[in-house]
Amino acid sequence: MGHRQPSDYESVTPARRFVPARADAPGATSPVSDWPLPPSLDQAEGVLNFAATNTDETTPRQTSTTAPAQPTDGRTDNAKTNSPSVLLLNRRGHLFTFIGLFTFTVVLYFRPYELMPALSSFTSMAFAIAVPTLGIFLITQFMLEGNLTTRTREINLVLLLVGTALLSIPLALNRGEAWDEFNGTFIKAVLMFIVMVNAVRSERRLRALLWLALAISCFLAVNAISDYRAGRLNDMGERVAGAVGGMFGNPNDMALHLVTMVPIAVVFFLVRRNPLAKLLYAICAVLLVAGIVVSFSRGGFLGLVGAGGVLAWKLGRRHKLAVGLSVVLAIGAFVALASGDYGARVSTITNVSSDLTGSSSQRQAILIRSIQVSLRHPLFGVGMGNFHIVSIHELVSHNAFTQVSADLGLTALVLYVWFIVAPLRALRRIERETFAARRTTRFYYYFAVGLQAALVGYMVSSFFASVAYNFYVYYLVGYAVCLRRLYEAACAGEAQAASAQATNAESATVIADASATITRDETAPESSPPYSERYA
Repeated sequence: MGHRQPSDYESVTPARRFVPARADAPGATSPVSDWPLPPSLDQAEGVLNFAATNTDETTPRQTSTTAPAQPTDGRTDNAKTNSPSVLLLNRRGHLFTFIGLFTFTVVLYFRPYELMPALSSFTSMAFAIAVPTLGIFLITQFMLEGNLTTRTREINLVLLLVGTALLSIPLALNRGEAWDEFNGTFIKAVLMFIVMVNAVRSERRLRALLWLALAISCFLAVNAISDYRAGRLNDMGERVAGAVGGMFGNPNDMALHLVTMVPIAVVFFLVRRNPLAKLLYAICAVLLVAGIVVSFSRGGFLGLVGAGGVLAWKLGRRHKLAVGLSVVLAIGAFVALASGDYGARVSTITNVSSDLTGSSSQRQAILIRSIQVSLRHPLFGVGMGNFHIVSIHELVSHNAFTQVSADLGLTALVLYVWFIVAPLRALRRIERETFAARRTTRFYYYFAVGLQAALVGYMVSSFFASVAYNFYVYYLVGYAVCLRRLYEAACAGEAQAASAQATNAESATVIADASATITRDETAPESSPPYSERYA
């Protein structure tokens, strides 16, 4: 089959179940790990191209030990494009889809029509970008793999969650509100999650999305600190508001996002070797913590404790002294940044009577009511976005988990929790498998740890915010799924390369033995005829 030019329509289907190559297998190269891993995706590309062109069992083995086939820059003659290593070989697939996803995320985060007066009338900018992005994605995906999306466990779970939301609409207390909630942020978040899982197929693309998330986080933190110092507070005159509206307009929601980004900043600090880059990410982490403090969010404080605890627990296994000192310094910095009012507000978590605003006791009452509603409507709930109808004073649940159970039923709650826990288990596996070789697999090891901490921070903080239908968790789970797919593809490609090397070594041995036999037969003297024949 002739070569084809690389394009946006290049396929990838990751392995459903990955079995890493053992260190004692032929061709293994890493003495410090049970399975060899490439130090980066870029360095592995040439090896994987060679592997992809030498492992097709339908073609005869090479009978020469000359140089292997040259890399094909993304082109392959192998018609079987479902190998996990195709993710590395064809990293340019879904290029235009990713550009659309990245642009949509920029608009989602920064909301330029709020920051630039000239764009104030273009409030539908995100929608205008999302529609062509989805169109490009569907066409590309169908031409790539003949389907609408890859079917990871997380995608299956989120599709089931969408199904339960649709079933709840006809039975909702207010069908119009249920449809508006479904057709609002929720379905957009789900669609962009699916696009991300399919389009992010290289380490560079994943880093780009994470850098973008850190950029908006630092922007929010700097503005929150500036507003707090200048006394620019919200309408109630109590707390700072987000620099932009939308998903960051509420200080609790802004703090939740900053909590999930603190582990990412720490991971970038650990992964980078350049001292200036390390300094930059350290400053970023400190800014995010300061932004959480000035938000006066109790849920943000608890989420930061949860995320920091996961980081300290996992990174401190071999560096207990260093991590212990880091924790002490972090606590000292946190105490220094926090004002006396912040300490008083945090104390209301355990001492409800000391909360002069009455919000703590009110949250407790709403939590109890949301649990009662969940138990009274266990199948389909009261309808998406309808809990406020049966709540206290028309208030929302302020809890992502009871928000789902009260709105959509207990089945939806199980799907929602499973959707978050499933990538945690996969990240834990990556962390365990790359721990021994973390010096050469820094990207996979540290980001597996960081994303676990981010998800735990989200779970803790979302216990105090109604954010189940917003973008936060769908982007976090999307990062985790993309990391897992990249890891499995890299490992499968390395195992494929080792198999190809073993096959070539076996062929070389057979050829050498055959050559030696032929040489020995040609140089051996002819045997003399029998005596009876010589003197006949």
